[in-house]
Amino acid sequence: MLIRREQPADAERVAEVHRLAFPEPTESALAVALREGGHAIDALSLVAEIDGEVVGHVVCSRGSIDGRPAAGLGPIGVVPHLQSDGVGSALMHAVIGAADAMGEPFIALLGNPDYYGRFGFVAAAEVGVSSPDPAWGVFFQVRTLSGFRDAGGGAFRYASPFDHLG
Repeated sequence: MLIRREQPADAERVAEVHRLAFPEPTESALAVALREGGHAIDALSLVAEIDGEVVGHVVCSRGSIDGRPAAGLGPIGVVPHLQSDGVGSALMHAVIGAADAMGEPFIALLGNPDYYGRFGFVAAAEVGVSSPDPAWGVFFQVRTLSGFRDAGGGAFRYASPFDHLG
């Protein structure tokens, strides 16, 4: 398996990965909107490739915490027949390492604490980051990175395409 940056030629396959991975079209549409709107952080839009075929994708987009730059993760998807085979974990480790190397303060996401906790994500409130929607509770999580000490806490806001999710 190769983890690499997404290239423009991958766009159609990335959308297909998310269409296959999720029963609703939300994640596929979000990935497209983030890319086309210039919200995706290019160095944090990664694909997993096996035998030359894109089988997984993760993207971070430019969010903010009280107006300071921060990364919001999502969507992440893996084709169904390879789920639970380590593709998603490889993508998560790669995007966390890349975001840390870029000096991002943290990565925020909305997801299952049992799954994302193994990558060091904690409830955002534990580190002083407030959720865009208080109803999300412990499902809104952050993974602090080396640059967090400079960012501090505050209110997180996702890139604007997240505002239009159904």
